[in-house]
Amino acid sequence: MNDYCFKALADGRRRTLLAALLEHNPQSPGDPAVAGGDTESLEYRRRQAAMHHNHLPMLDEYGFVTWDEETNEVSKGPQFEEIRPLLELVDDQAGD
Repeated sequence: MNDYCFKALADGRRRTLLAALLEHNPQSPGDPAVAGGDTESLEYRRRQAAMHHNHLPMLDEYGFVTWDEETNEVSKGPQFEEIRPLLELVDDQAGD
């Protein structure tokens, strides 16, 4: 496990998206269930902009996800299995 795993999981929005991929692959980060909140709110639009310009490029660069910018579809990347054990641990702790 490398530092990229911890950096990827440091943000709640990235953790939520990665945890969602554990259950359903692929995901749409624009889905209110993943993004959270009212899709018409300013806060939702800010979160979507941060996801598009910051979080998704980082996760894609690390190989944890594969992001299709045209369709905004996110699927497990070639390095997803590297982060899976830590993600499952964090996800289990959040469920307690």
